[in-house]
Amino acid sequence: MNPLTEIDTLLEARWIIPVEPAKTVLNNHAIAIDNGIIKDILPISEAHSQFQARQTIILNDHALIPGLINLHTHAAMSLMRGLADDLPLMDWLNNHIWPTEAQHVNTTFVTDGTLLACAEMIKGGITCFNDMYFFPEASAEATLKAGMRAAIGMIVIDFPTVYASDPDDYLAKGLALRDQYHPHPLLTFCFAPHAPYTVSDKAFTSILTYAEQIDAPIHIHIHEIEDEINRSIETNGIRPIERLHQLGLLGPNLIAVHMVHLTDYEIKLIHQQGCSVAHCPSSNLKLASGLAPIASLLNQGVNIGIGTDSAASNNRLDMFEEMRLTALLAKAVSGQANTLPAHQALEMATLNGAKALGLGETTGSLTIGKAADITAIDFSDLNLSPCYDPISHLVYAAGREQVSHVWVNGRILLQDKKLTTLDTFELINRAAYWHERIDVAK
Repeated sequence: MNPLTEIDTLLEARWIIPVEPAKTVLNNHAIAIDNGIIKDILPISEAHSQFQARQTIILNDHALIPGLINLHTHAAMSLMRGLADDLPLMDWLNNHIWPTEAQHVNTTFVTDGTLLACAEMIKGGITCFNDMYFFPEASAEATLKAGMRAAIGMIVIDFPTVYASDPDDYLAKGLALRDQYHPHPLLTFCFAPHAPYTVSDKAFTSILTYAEQIDAPIHIHIHEIEDEINRSIETNGIRPIERLHQLGLLGPNLIAVHMVHLTDYEIKLIHQQGCSVAHCPSSNLKLASGLAPIASLLNQGVNIGIGTDSAASNNRLDMFEEMRLTALLAKAVSGQANTLPAHQALEMATLNGAKALGLGETTGSLTIGKAADITAIDFSDLNLSPCYDPISHLVYAAGREQVSHVWVNGRILLQDKKLTTLDTFELINRAAYWHERIDVAK
């Protein structure tokens, strides 16, 4: 008789939904985890005959899915949740968000805001996020304290802020931070030029040069509102996408955020160039930016992930809500009920986001050899009874309130709905501190 293989953890669940292969649902299976890596996925009976686990967690009423990936957010802006609601984008930015940032944002603000965001994301089953904000060194430290996985944005804007003086300064600080942490098991880095209307051609050229040298993604807001496009035509004579194309930025490393207003030519162009799209349905709706042509993008084969945007423009970091909206809006816009079925929405919220970030070999699906980034959803809730199709339930019925456990790299960050790495009371106190400071200054 062969000896049992010793492992760290064995997770037993009613269902395992690995995302790869698509539409797969494994009944009464287990995930074997060792040193943060998925060693095997197999029937529970076979798992007991092959593995000796130091810890076995039995989740008889649960579905296990890959940890959700938030492909676009500004985590620290959680401290500005609800600050300036029901306003159009440019009014919101110019007259409320940017003035508040100029007065209050510093490393402590970013640390506290990112920790608050991490807590919300973990409790909602998110294991990885793609961030864009000032003082990214504070974002990185907060992320590691929380135990999450993140792509930290090396932000670039043409105008000076409390963080940096000019594009060269932004880039130098971002690259120094990346060099400090690279390589790291939980942190990767993206170039994060804010938008075509805040970044010059010269800065874009520098970003492209560095991105090609270190093979890093470029993460940018683009084609979010019609006014952005009209101003680009007035200023540059071309639409923003075409401007980036002429500068050489369109390619497999580009993560284009929002992409609401697109022509058929532009949809084909980004497919041809291999770009990814970060779709943020709640933010697009709340800022009245419009309805992104997701069905048309999918029909062209464009890789689309899902993001929440910030808590200041959403106002939730809730990927279950974003998955549901993504599927429903795509059906409404296309006029076809079979557009973007549930399994595809789940793939967009997991594997597609990982691919966009260059992490497809690391996370995004429950696959042997990948990191054990796992979310458990409790299906015993009255609101989820009965269940005919667990994948459909995940998208159309379940919510973040049913998330019970979360692991990143095999480490448990949420256990029975309780955070293990962060102090909820402390986070609430820090949020109250910043609320008082910002509210008094208004």
